[in-house]
Amino acid sequence: MAFPEPKPRGPELPQKRVKTLDCGQGAVRAVRFNVDGNYCLTCGSDKTLKLWNPLRGTLLRTYSGHGYEVLDAAGSFDNSSLCSGGGDKAVVLWDVASGQVVRKFRGHAGKVNTVQFNEEATVILSGSIDSSIRCWDCRSRRPEPVQRLDEARDGISSVKVSDHEVLAGSVDGRVRRYDLRMGQLFSDYVGSPITCTCFSRDGQCTLVSSLDSMLRLLDKDTGELLGEYSGHKNQEYKLDCCLSERDTHVVSCSEDGKVYFWDLVEGALALALPVGPGVVQSLAFHPTEPCLLTAVGGSVQCWREEAYEAEGGTS
Repeated sequence: MAFPEPKPRGPELPQKRVKTLDCGQGAVRAVRFNVDGNYCLTCGSDKTLKLWNPLRGTLLRTYSGHGYEVLDAAGSFDNSSLCSGGGDKAVVLWDVASGQVVRKFRGHAGKVNTVQFNEEATVILSGSIDSSIRCWDCRSRRPEPVQRLDEARDGISSVKVSDHEVLAGSVDGRVRRYDLRMGQLFSDYVGSPITCTCFSRDGQCTLVSSLDSMLRLLDKDTGELLGEYSGHKNQEYKLDCCLSERDTHVVSCSEDGKVYFWDLVEGALALALPVGPGVVQSLAFHPTEPCLLTAVGGSVQCWREEAYEAEGGTS
């Protein structure tokens, strides 16, 4: 007699704190995983960028070169380079191993909110409160950007990149998707200033958070509203949102000291995770595992699923 196949286990939410990093860099403006999730970057109000092993809690390197607070950072696909942007209006390309500044790109007229590499890490895309997205060639010595995207009518809060698309959220209430293969621009009007936008892991949907304390899931191709998620508080700050590693849950920071998880399909609130006092400024979800990083004040918390056992015990 054949036994029935075991039911696949449901997704486990990261709700057990396994490590706290006291980053020592003022307020942590952003926390970001690297491409494989083994390391993370923290952006500090003290002008530094730091590279960590988050599960061990070890600081690997500090990157100094910005003239004002660092607001966003990203790692390249091969872990050899970092890019960052900040309040000094500069976009910086770093060599991971040496900690040195490779290039400093200037041209934005206001602070740089968001930076991303393209897939090959040959171009850095930066979004600024000056309403523009600029594309910088990492290999060229030319000081000016190779392309400018100037369609937004207000500051750019969020930029994400796929192999052939650029997804941008703006304070003007529109999420814009540039299809670089087709040479087309698609725009969806949300109505409230957008704080963060991202692709789903399967590339079919876009998630948009805005200052009306609402997240919306849109069909990427048609712009159709697939889901709305509320219960958190986001009325003043640029806060991160994302999807869990298997696209099962919508995840968002909140101004009430919690991180909120909703079931993507049903829209129901699955978990309100207490993180700390004040605003949860930033979060990052591991690319393949139920592991979450959160930033509150000057510290970063690392969360895993309940069943997780850390090597050498938890702290």
